[in-house]
Amino acid sequence: MKAPRSPGLWTMAWLKLRDDRVGMSSLAIVFGFGVLVMLAQLGLVASDWQREVATPFAPPHWVGPNTDSEEIQTQAEGSPVLDISAVDPLASQYEAWARQAAQVTEVVTQKSITRALGADRIGRDVLAKAIKGAQVSITVGVAAALMATLIGTFLGALAGYFGGVIDDLLEWLYNVFNSVPYVLLIFALAAVFKSGPMARVFSNGIAPVVIILSVVGWTGIYRLVRAEYIKHRGREYVRAAEAIGVSHLARMFGHILPNVSHVVLVQLSLHVVSFIKAEVILSFLGLGVSMDMVSWGTMLSEAQTELVLGKWWQLVAATGFMALFVTAFALLTDALRDALDPKLR
Repeated sequence: MKAPRSPGLWTMAWLKLRDDRVGMSSLAIVFGFGVLVMLAQLGLVASDWQREVATPFAPPHWVGPNTDSEEIQTQAEGSPVLDISAVDPLASQYEAWARQAAQVTEVVTQKSITRALGADRIGRDVLAKAIKGAQVSITVGVAAALMATLIGTFLGALAGYFGGVIDDLLEWLYNVFNSVPYVLLIFALAAVFKSGPMARVFSNGIAPVVIILSVVGWTGIYRLVRAEYIKHRGREYVRAAEAIGVSHLARMFGHILPNVSHVVLVQLSLHVVSFIKAEVILSFLGLGVSMDMVSWGTMLSEAQTELVLGKWWQLVAATGFMALFVTAFALLTDALRDALDPKLR
C-alpha cells in the first residue's frame, strides 16, 4: 500500500487561493482583461479605434443626443434662404449637395447613438480606444515587469550564491541605481529615448517604455532575491547537491530558485501594477508610447482638454478601465502573497 503523497507547494497555494473569494473574483477580472488584450492583439476587437465613426464629442448613448449640435441644426433650418442664382452659376447645385450632406450627417448621427461610451473630439469611439489602451498599457506593464524580474532574479542569484567580488560589484551597481531618485531616473531615460540617436533606433512602438521601466525597476527584486540566496546557499539540500557533484548553475536555478519562487512571483505581480501606473504617467506627459498609439495615459492627456468643454466621458472611460484592472490585480497579488507564504499555512 502506497503512502499518501503530500500536496506540493503550488497545489497548496491554489487550494488556499480557491478559498479566498476576493482573490478569485480578482482573478476572474484579471483573466477577463487578459482575454480582452489577446483579442485586441489579434485584431478581433478595437482594431478600428482610429476610425471616425461618430460625430465629434458624441455623448454616451444613455446620456442622449448632443444638445449643442441640435441647437445649431435648428438655427440653420430656421434661417432664410437667399436666392443667389443670378451671381453664382453653381447655385442650382447647392440644394442637392446640402441634401446629400444632410443624409450623411443623419447616418453618422444614428451611428453615434450606438456609441456606448461616446466619442472623442474627432469622432473616434471611446470604448474602442479604452480597449486598445488596455492592450497597450497592460502589455507594457507585463513585459517590463517580466524583464525587470529576469534581470533582478539573475543578478540577485549571482550575488547571493557566489558572494565575494561578484557580490561587491553587483552591490555597487545596485547602489548606483538606487541612489538616483526613481522618478528622475525614469524621466531622464525617457528624454534620452525621445531625442538623439536612441530616438531613431526606437522611434515607434512600446519598446522604449518597456526598456526604461525594466532598467529602472530591477533593483527591488535584486535585493530580495539576493537575501533569499544568501539564506539558502548554506542549507542541507544545497550541500547535498554539491556533494554529489551538481554544477553551480543547476544548484542556483534547479535547487534554490524553486524554493524562492514565491518571492519572485509576488514581486512580479507588484511590478506589473507599478509599471502600468508608470506608463500611464509617462504617456500622459508625452514621454511614453508614440503618438500613433493609444494608451490609458494618452487618453487621460486628451481628456484634460475635453473636460474644460464639459466632455467627461473619455476621462471616465480611461479612469474606470485602469482603476478596475489595477485594483483587481493588486488584490490578486495580496491573495497570492498570502497563499504562497509558508508562515500562513
